[in-house]
Amino acid sequence: MKRCLRSQVVMGKDRISQLPEELLLKILSSLATKTVIATSVLSKRWRSLWKLVPKLEFEYDENRSTAENIGRSLLLHKAPVLESLRLTGLCEDIDVGLWAGISFARNVREFVLQASVSNLLPVRFPSSLFFCDTLQTLKLKNPPIEIHVPSPVSMKSLRTLHLDSVTYKDNTSLRNLLSGCPNLEELLVHRGPPNCVMKFTIMVPSLKRLSIKDCTSRWKGGYVINAPSLKYLQIERLKGCVSCLIEDAPELVEANIRNISNILGSLKSAKRLSLDVWPVTIDYYHAGAIFYQLVYLEMNTHKAGWWNLLTTMLNSSPKLQQKQDFSIDDVVGERWKRPGRVPECLLSQTFVWKKYDLRRGKGIMVAKYILRNASCLKKATFSTRPIESNEKLEILNEMNGMVKASKSCHLDLVFE
Repeated sequence: MKRCLRSQVVMGKDRISQLPEELLLKILSSLATKTVIATSVLSKRWRSLWKLVPKLEFEYDENRSTAENIGRSLLLHKAPVLESLRLTGLCEDIDVGLWAGISFARNVREFVLQASVSNLLPVRFPSSLFFCDTLQTLKLKNPPIEIHVPSPVSMKSLRTLHLDSVTYKDNTSLRNLLSGCPNLEELLVHRGPPNCVMKFTIMVPSLKRLSIKDCTSRWKGGYVINAPSLKYLQIERLKGCVSCLIEDAPELVEANIRNISNILGSLKSAKRLSLDVWPVTIDYYHAGAIFYQLVYLEMNTHKAGWWNLLTTMLNSSPKLQQKQDFSIDDVVGERWKRPGRVPECLLSQTFVWKKYDLRRGKGIMVAKYILRNASCLKKATFSTRPIESNEKLEILNEMNGMVKASKSCHLDLVFE
């Protein structure tokens, strides 16, 4: 783009400069800031045009001249509103404070900081900057960034907050930060070591979307969520299992849960559920919940005892329309307990089971039960792993020979 602009001027065909300023600023907003600033040498028209570009992105290093150039560029910026400022690379506290302070004074709408340091010392995000009533989006990423908020803050316009792999000084810092965002709608939290928060509490009345990814390994704490406006929840623990208490989330529509205990009974209002949980403690965390709104269930079945969780969900979900995206691994454990009665959800017309290993005994038992009791079934699809031709023929014969409750059911076996 830079070469193209220069060639137009040199050849006496400066057509781009004739475009309206609004269009030129839109074009420049899609380019790297380094390139945008370089356009100032093209002609008199372009000399100050870069100062009005509403989106800036800088990559910095340990070179002090680079840090000074970034600060100088921000001070020269004259756009009425700075829509976005993105900073990536090596940094120090003093630089972050200076750059963020200048951008907040320019009424920045989105501030993104992706920090890294060579000496592994934390970069403390200045608490004084958590008082910006124009900021709508704040994204902080990487462990060098430390959140230290000793007193309540005020960020009345903040709608989106991403805390990606940052660290927290203490429990109070997290509480003070969230309590100062009365209009927050989206919160993303990715956590890893080090960890100084013993009980991770999220109490935000306005929150609609919450995503938590827990990469900690030895943390024995838990999560507490109080979000009465919450519509979407994704919470997953990569190693081991951790508890989560949802105190208030009556508006929840969709939830994606992985390796989280004591939570299922709090998801009664959900219409869509994706579960990857340990069924061995189902009696403890299910607590007799009825999922009156549930119409879609996705369940991973690589943990021992998955069939009992399936039975419970079938019995507890009168509106369930689909059971989809099952994934069977090498399952072992106690015998499958068939439902005491045929669940109403088996009156649905379609059934899809993905990554189904028909060679596993427990899987065959569940498949036969469904086909023998789903009286309204029009199509049943089983997608299984690649297997030998002779074994494939045996499975085809066994499945097609099953007595089905629905005579009009079309059985589709897919060997992927």
